[in-house]
Amino acid sequence: MTSTSLVTLQKPKDISIDEIEAELRNIWRSQSIGTSAPIATRASTFSMVVYEPDEFQQLLAALGFYKGAIDGSHGAQTHDAIRQAQMAYGLWVTGRVDSLTLTRLREEYDKLPADKRQIRNPDLRGFTLSEAIAAQNPCRVITLCPTLGSDEGVTAQVSAYCPVQKRNSSNLICCEYITLRGTKAALERVNDLVASLVIGDLPKFVWWKATPNMEQQLFQKLAGLANSVIVDSSYFSDAESELMKMQTLVENGTYIADLNWHRLAPWQELTAAAFDPPERREALAEVDRISIDYEKGNAAQALMFLGWFAGRLEWQPHSYITEGGDYDIRKIYFKGLDGRDIEAELAAIPVADWGEISGDLTGLRLASTNLQANCCTILCSETTGCMRMEAGGGAQSCQVEQVTALSDQKADFMLSQQLQRWGEDILYEESLTMTATILKLR
Repeated sequence: MTSTSLVTLQKPKDISIDEIEAELRNIWRSQSIGTSAPIATRASTFSMVVYEPDEFQQLLAALGFYKGAIDGSHGAQTHDAIRQAQMAYGLWVTGRVDSLTLTRLREEYDKLPADKRQIRNPDLRGFTLSEAIAAQNPCRVITLCPTLGSDEGVTAQVSAYCPVQKRNSSNLICCEYITLRGTKAALERVNDLVASLVIGDLPKFVWWKATPNMEQQLFQKLAGLANSVIVDSSYFSDAESELMKMQTLVENGTYIADLNWHRLAPWQELTAAAFDPPERREALAEVDRISIDYEKGNAAQALMFLGWFAGRLEWQPHSYITEGGDYDIRKIYFKGLDGRDIEAELAAIPVADWGEISGDLTGLRLASTNLQANCCTILCSETTGCMRMEAGGGAQSCQVEQVTALSDQKADFMLSQQLQRWGEDILYEESLTMTATILKLR
């Protein structure tokens, strides 16, 4: 375990953008004076650019719903502010920002007079990284913080923090933090500067905490230099369209790491394990009905799981039907290798307890129209149970398993794992290709 104590080599200091590298050199030069202090290790494992818009927090603050700091935290205060805004504007109350909520917030913000658009809440974005990452990896983190309001250029701050490890207090592993703030247009103008701050001979990551915009010069520049562009499709406001963008990026040679894809690992592993026994392995070819339930609000996990499963069995999609209704039912039809007709159903399930992750899978059923086939499998999350998947009869002949979620599905934890396996993810790319093929049928 590591301690949460920090050694501060320098607290955030405002400087001009052309003084950034010089100020960082000064930090390390001053730290090296004197022999009694612990030895600090400067950035030597990776550089990371974090694009952290948090537009919705700024909008909520300007509209008077949110009083806290602009910090990117999706905690209770932010959750409550979103709920208040949704109730005020007659929207579906979830405490999470979906596409309708974000659009309405933008519309209401645009109605404000110019003198009301300035956000006075402190902006604390930057200078933070999961302790699980920072304690083991001396790194450089460049955080880009788009702001609302008038374009007054880009401001810069630098800092350096070192988590103190109880087991080794004589050696400090430190991260350099550079934070650039300005409007989206202002940050766009300094894309060459941002690229120059990335340390050339270290692995380079871009954590894009928004929907990547391939027309944006800043994104183009960073994607071109990064070993991996990290996204989290649980934040996508329009999962279908934005998964298609991910496919385009992959086709253009960009390595994409979707943190939400890795949240599917327990579901994929249990699905595969259900057909490991020899007596069930052959029955896998009999599967021609698949039902996937997910938390209403984001279909990314459901679509990616279907893409993975269909791709493994080499199904060929040929039609996509949106039925709608309370569960926003969608049906996708495939042809199997043997010409078998296959039906997949995706259902968006309203849940009472909204978590931080939008669109988690809640249930999965694999079955066959051949009643003699030994392939029926039901997987369900521990939190929602198996009742819906077991309804309709025949469940007594199914293999039923409960899926235990990863110990921590939050983005920071998933990110710490991703940094250990950066590079091309062939299975993700193959599954995304199938997902995109399905979505083209809409």
